[in-house]
Amino acid sequence: MTSVPDSPGTTPRKARAKRSHAESGGSRAAKKEQTRQALLDATIELVDDRSFGSISLREVARGAGIVPTAFYRHFASMEDLGVTLVEDAMRVLRRALREARRDMSAHGMPTARDSLSTLLKKVHSDESQFRFLVRERHGGVAEVRRAIATELLLFSRELAIDLARIPALTQWGADDLEVAADLIVSIMMTTVAELLDGDGREATERALVERAEKQLVMVFLGMTQWKPSQ
Repeated sequence: MTSVPDSPGTTPRKARAKRSHAESGGSRAAKKEQTRQALLDATIELVDDRSFGSISLREVARGAGIVPTAFYRHFASMEDLGVTLVEDAMRVLRRALREARRDMSAHGMPTARDSLSTLLKKVHSDESQFRFLVRERHGGVAEVRRAIATELLLFSRELAIDLARIPALTQWGADDLEVAADLIVSIMMTTVAELLDGDGREATERALVERAEKQLVMVFLGMTQWKPSQ
């Protein structure tokens, strides 16, 4: 039988089939990513007032609208999912504090008030993720706890690199810079925890922020007087 040629201006059959296959593959990939995100979102909702260790895979799957066995198409285990949540939450925290210190190398020491203002906005807009970080930082799931510790360490080192660009600190060694960075990150994390555990009143929030500002100013002032170790 003689095949009927494609009409002028139309896509050849093989090209159409290839495009259809690609679109189908893209659709599957997009659906898989949507389901994966649904699992993460369901977990964040579940841990809003509970510990990560207290929720089950079945609860997470039900929240995402899938059967429990389908969970393993996206995560190797609940611990794997928890570590992913840590990475996502730390990405938010990094972005918040990176914005706060963006102009640090050009303008000298960071401004405590501006840094805290930026952090406060992020806490309000991404409260669930920050609550998860604070609660699980000393939580019962070892893999998640270690992931948070590792991410905070990496963030402190990243901050130490930024501090090294400040003209007044160019003679500081890596150890001193990391100690200073650890202090700043610790104050920020403690402030986040206190804000989340507060009563929600504006006066209480303002008092917590003012206290944190004093702490940061003391650190910054101390840094200007510190004689770097040789």
